[in-house]
Amino acid sequence: MKFARSLLLAGCCAFLLAGLAPLPLSAQAPASPSTPASTAAAPPANANTQQAYTLSPDKLAKAVALSRIRDILEIAGAIWGIVFLWILLATHAWSGIEAWAKRITARRWVQGVVFFFAFFLLTTLASLPFDWYGQHVSRGYGISVQGWGGWFGDQAKALGLTLVIGTLVLLLFNWIVRRWPRRYWFGVWIATLPILVLTLFVEPLLEPIFNKFEPLNQHYPQLVQELEQVVARTGTNIPPNRMYLMKASLKTNGLNAYVSGIGATKRIVVWDTTAGRIPDDEVLFVFGHESGHYVLHHIPKMLAGYAVALFFVYWGCAACASWLVRRFGARWHIEELSSRAGFVVLLFVISIAAFLLQPASNAFSRHFEHQADIYGQEAIHGIVPDPQKTAVAAFNHLGEAWLEDPRPNPFIEFWLYDHPSTQTRANFAAHYDPWANGGHGEFFAH
Repeated sequence: MKFARSLLLAGCCAFLLAGLAPLPLSAQAPASPSTPASTAAAPPANANTQQAYTLSPDKLAKAVALSRIRDILEIAGAIWGIVFLWILLATHAWSGIEAWAKRITARRWVQGVVFFFAFFLLTTLASLPFDWYGQHVSRGYGISVQGWGGWFGDQAKALGLTLVIGTLVLLLFNWIVRRWPRRYWFGVWIATLPILVLTLFVEPLLEPIFNKFEPLNQHYPQLVQELEQVVARTGTNIPPNRMYLMKASLKTNGLNAYVSGIGATKRIVVWDTTAGRIPDDEVLFVFGHESGHYVLHHIPKMLAGYAVALFFVYWGCAACASWLVRRFGARWHIEELSSRAGFVVLLFVISIAAFLLQPASNAFSRHFEHQADIYGQEAIHGIVPDPQKTAVAAFNHLGEAWLEDPRPNPFIEFWLYDHPSTQTRANFAAHYDPWANGGHGEFFAH
């Protein structure tokens, strides 16, 4: 489903959502763990003498091999997604599907539903081998424990959400292209902004489709009391009745805890693989990091940054798509960009832009992850005995659980990582001690 989701997101918001929740949600574990990240800043010079994140020789070999497979799958999957769209343009498949939809019904909106249903079904089938192999590898390395029946069930659920939500979004965007053929990119940009906010709001409402949630207080009342201390210190205003335990152990051995939603849907989620498996103080650090994203207003800042970037991305992609239709439209049996098949040309161009701009988007994300990691370490100062030791231990547990490579290729980290490597995060945490000699943190005065 990754490719189908990426195309939906490309149609909605181009290269966005590297650090935001996708729609629809995936039930799979991330290829790169969504754990609290640290910083792009380098640790002190003497940090190289002893690395803070280490693995046993056996796990190190597995982590290196698994990371290589993950990287290849992610890059190859993205390139294949672009190539697949081009192949179906070059073979007149999209124009053929549009003609078929017109033969089925005379109602234009129904034609659009038929066309975009076919679009998502085809792109899902195109991505399925990559997703299947990723799950096969994850099972082989002991990251995933989900059976194939459950996995295919989750793929079907994600496809169902994509067909409903994705079709509605692309129908809206295609209508805007037809309604304002000269300035449609501006209308699409305007429509994208509330969709992004709505995505963040509804994410917690869609998560139960894929995973089981129970009140955290029902299983770990002591952890809830400790989390409330961090909530009080950070001012995140999340009461115990919005703290949940996710039954992640049904699908993965990975670790995670996070905050999701905005406004009335904001909540804390701790995976059951995390609670009770790592010390509570490390869970507090993970939560402190996630709280930092809210307290430091990273979500509105990221939305504002992406909104500015998308303005120029949509403008440039619109010009490029128009040129492609003029240059290759006759060969592709596409008369105008406002047709259904012509709209795929626009998605094709946006998909290319999404791939090429991924490093810029990830660099944007890494900056906020750096701030959130500092915030998380400061948030637990005075609550846990040793924030440095706690943070380093958390990174080691998280990295080991996901088999994260301690020494990733710098280019891969630059291009693919929306979080810096676990080694970089752990090294920074080990040397971050602003309270030495009576000092104070960056975000807390004590």
